[in-house]
Amino acid sequence: MSATSTIDPARLASVIEAEEATFNERHKHSREMTERARRSLAGGVASSWQDTEPHPIYLAEGHGSKVIDVDGNEYVDFHNGYGAMAVGHAHPRIAEVVSERVRLGTHFAQPTEDSIAVAEHLQKRFGLPLWRFGNSGTESTLDAVRLARAYTGRDVLFKIEGSYHGHHDALMVSVAPPADKIGPYDDPVSVPQTLGLPADYVKLTRVVPFNDLEALERTLNRYKGQVAGMIVEPAMMNAGFVLPEEGYLQGVKDLLHEHGALLVFDEVKTGATLSYGGAVEAFGVTPDLLCLAKSVGGGLPCGAIGGTDEVMGWIADGKIDQVGTFNGNPLTMAAMHATLTEILVPDAYTEFSRLGEILREGCDGVIESNGLAGYTTVLGARGAVTYRAERVRNYRDYLEVSDQLAYVNWLAQFNRGVFMAPWGKSENWTLSVQHSEEDVRRYVDNFEYLGKALSA
Repeated sequence: MSATSTIDPARLASVIEAEEATFNERHKHSREMTERARRSLAGGVASSWQDTEPHPIYLAEGHGSKVIDVDGNEYVDFHNGYGAMAVGHAHPRIAEVVSERVRLGTHFAQPTEDSIAVAEHLQKRFGLPLWRFGNSGTESTLDAVRLARAYTGRDVLFKIEGSYHGHHDALMVSVAPPADKIGPYDDPVSVPQTLGLPADYVKLTRVVPFNDLEALERTLNRYKGQVAGMIVEPAMMNAGFVLPEEGYLQGVKDLLHEHGALLVFDEVKTGATLSYGGAVEAFGVTPDLLCLAKSVGGGLPCGAIGGTDEVMGWIADGKIDQVGTFNGNPLTMAAMHATLTEILVPDAYTEFSRLGEILREGCDGVIESNGLAGYTTVLGARGAVTYRAERVRNYRDYLEVSDQLAYVNWLAQFNRGVFMAPWGKSENWTLSVQHSEEDVRRYVDNFEYLGKALSA
């Protein structure tokens, strides 16, 4: 970790200007498609988070660890669909099982044997006995908090300041609040992420900082007897990549249980990427409810929620509805079964760790030798470079991370054949089982080019 930055601001601005010019030259057809899309798609994109500067990149194909844009540029994919593609693109086994399932019918709104097989596998993999399915991470977290409220008979939810848990009203609070709106550290303000959230919903969702048990205990006492539960990304994944400190997650669980509240893990991003058993295995804490999506589906829309017999029993007994026309869809179940039992197997995580260490050593070496302020975090298929001298513990620390350094690395990687997730400093990379050592060394080589350009 580099303690100080010696980068000249004028030099940084000059490098950004040059990289932006190169970026725009390489993406003529993406710019044309963006203009065309604005006439039929609101904002020119299918999701607001695809609307990024300088402009969205339209993709045409994906094969293995690579994607190709509409201008014919090929990239090593470190974005991987916001972390949904740990199997890589067009994996032969996924293509095979999905093709077979298509010929047998893609939707019945009735159970199929694969749904049992996937649930049995999730039991063993994550250590929770009962499961239900959905179609996205948003649906998974929506079901979890509704169940927590029903089970406890309470309405107040706790979440981590700066974490994203899907786009439903209950949790789209303090996702990326501006610094001038968040209030004091000891009593953070719950900030709606978007217009359209009823004020009463926002009031029912209270935020606390990550990695601070004293703050959690203080806030639990402030809302004594009112808290249904707390949803936590076991590692913060929308503030770069912030790991929990030793004992933090177990402390959260203990405090919540002392107050009669439930612990919900949002493992939508971590569940099939940090380790074979997700954060449960990586950090040794099993929650009351666990939410999955993204990479467990092998590239198809998916979601799952698992929990203890006592809590999930409320669904089993019919006390609370958990419904959805496409829940347990046979096409998704076939892809999930192959993904979990044949592709994302223990050996895959051994290789993720090997490749991650190449990235960590390489990037930290560049940081140190070029006087950048920052450090690299890796775990399993996930990793990120964070541009701050001291380690980030929570969202307020994250606000001090350099936007410009994150942005210029995003540009430099794109211009040299590595496709990165948008939003610069907020996102992290995801490797796939189809990534090679050559692929990850390209990222390090690009980062080394950038370091030298900035320190020249």
